[in-house]
Amino acid sequence: MIEVTKHEIILQKTVLDFESEGILNPAVIREGNDVHLFYRAVAKNNYSTIGYCRLSDALTVKERLNKPIIVPQFDYESQGIEDPRIVKIEEVYYLTYTAYDGVNALGALATSEDLKYFEKHGIIVPQLNYDEFNHLTTSENSVINVKYTRFNNNNHAQARSNQNILVWDKNVIFFPRKINNKLYFLHCIKPDIQIVGVNNLQELTKEFWKEYLTHLKGNIVLASKYEHEVSYIGGGCPPIETADGWLVIYHGVYDTTEGYVYCACAALLNLENPKQEIARLPYPLFKPDREWELNGEVNNVCFPTGTALFGDTLYIYYGAADECIACASISLSALLAELSLNINKNE
Repeated sequence: MIEVTKHEIILQKTVLDFESEGILNPAVIREGNDVHLFYRAVAKNNYSTIGYCRLSDALTVKERLNKPIIVPQFDYESQGIEDPRIVKIEEVYYLTYTAYDGVNALGALATSEDLKYFEKHGIIVPQLNYDEFNHLTTSENSVINVKYTRFNNNNHAQARSNQNILVWDKNVIFFPRKINNKLYFLHCIKPDIQIVGVNNLQELTKEFWKEYLTHLKGNIVLASKYEHEVSYIGGGCPPIETADGWLVIYHGVYDTTEGYVYCACAALLNLENPKQEIARLPYPLFKPDREWELNGEVNNVCFPTGTALFGDTLYIYYGAADECIACASISLSALLAELSLNINKNE
């Protein structure tokens, strides 16, 4: 088992209107000794924007803005900007987030060169209704988990009659460099984590996504395997490049009589072919066991979304009970050694 140190709560909600109901699920990037957090700030009526704070080391808050740094501007995000992640590819920062319009929750992208001004590029995941999705994914070319039908129906959506109801596609997370000259990103249509590789983002047309979903099985990179992730899994932190492969910290979910439990999990992907899973921990990296993880806006949640590496110590930042931000740390070398004991038998 990996030794995990939990560092208590590092950021909590305030009386400011934009973050009075909770803060959670931060995008995290280290520059020098500073760690930048772009976090989901929740106001009344579950209206989310992106707040900002800067840590002077892994755990110490040095600066925190008293207003959001990114706010909804367009119809596709009119009811909230949620759960950001961030990476730097060459000289550009890619910040992805879930755009929520009150009915549809879809992955969107903004970029920056200075971490201060962000240019929005809109939704980058497929925008297909449920009938289209089910038609494509149940074709003879794509035999997939029956849970896709269970999770991807419009029963959960409370929409106005004039609004198109689309399949939710969240947790868009870029790899922090091009791989064989392609941009790669993870995304999540429940219950699995899928992967996309393109030469440029202009390729992500509706026709591209129709072809992609017709062969969805071949684009699933991680699916539920163990008991702690039996219900579904989803993207967590941006992949970390190591000599052994891409380290992916993701969230696994299992159901109990008291509801879902969200855990932090770990897997390793091939460096040059990230569609290939190399290894996976057969147990949670960490799970809810502290008061601030067990009880909150949503109970029993550890939802990892960003990391910062200092020497061999990997700090993992996560939303706790959908209400505050906490941090856990582990030895990166110890985690990689443990993963090496759990290599996929198919490899």
